[in-house]
Amino acid sequence: MPLAYGQYYNLLSLFSSKLTAEKAFRLFATVRKGKILPHQIDYLQLAKYELLPISQHEIQTYRWPGNNDSVLLVHGWESNAFRWRNLIEKLQSKGYDVIAFDAPGHGYSSGKTLYLPLYQEILQFLIEKYKPVTLIGHSVGGMTILYNQYSHPESPIEKIVTIGSPSEFHEIMAQYQHILKFNDRVLCCLDTYVQKRFGFRIQEFSTSDFVRTNTKKGLLLHDKQDNITPYHASFKVHANWKNSQLISTEGLGHSMHQEAVNDQILDFLKS
Repeated sequence: MPLAYGQYYNLLSLFSSKLTAEKAFRLFATVRKGKILPHQIDYLQLAKYELLPISQHEIQTYRWPGNNDSVLLVHGWESNAFRWRNLIEKLQSKGYDVIAFDAPGHGYSSGKTLYLPLYQEILQFLIEKYKPVTLIGHSVGGMTILYNQYSHPESPIEKIVTIGSPSEFHEIMAQYQHILKFNDRVLCCLDTYVQKRFGFRIQEFSTSDFVRTNTKKGLLLHDKQDNITPYHASFKVHANWKNSQLISTEGLGHSMHQEAVNDQILDFLKS
């Protein structure tokens, strides 16, 4: 199927660059997994909070109340708020006020597609509403946080944690091109489409550049053997983020649910 899509886009690009880009971007942004699974229902049902209309979507939020600072959790691609269950238990034990949500097309939230500018808009709405002190994001969630803080430098956020997060949009698009095997003409169509719709070119979206002006305190966690997001992404971000700390692990994978990881996050929040 991926190769069939790629061949189709190669042919279509000879006739309509606009239609090619629209179709290729829609496929790229389509969410195929991440809805609530049977074993996740009971845990999330108890914490269901507000269903909020944001950016033409119905966004499901969750809350585990506490008397300590507020922490907002931002999950990654084709995941949902359940992925935070181990960290939430740790945060609850220390009295943190924990808020999570399902991105569009994920969990109980509406929609079928997700892309970074949309995710950033929703995150900003929730920051303004819940006023968290700390943001914690996994994978694309971490990338979204850094984009959000670049877009809103006045944000009152004090601390940021990213876990296994990518940094360069052009690397993500290169992987998409590799999977579908579409040609550079199609990639050029996509670049023009992204620029016209979102105001930046594929090569320009780089959280390793965005953090150059970030003055918040940051913690980056990344496994050197991560086979989903390359380790060098967090290494590059850390190199440009003056007030950040990079914790490198080996053999923990991409999800990084382990207790040792969550303990390091708690230590960072207390520092």
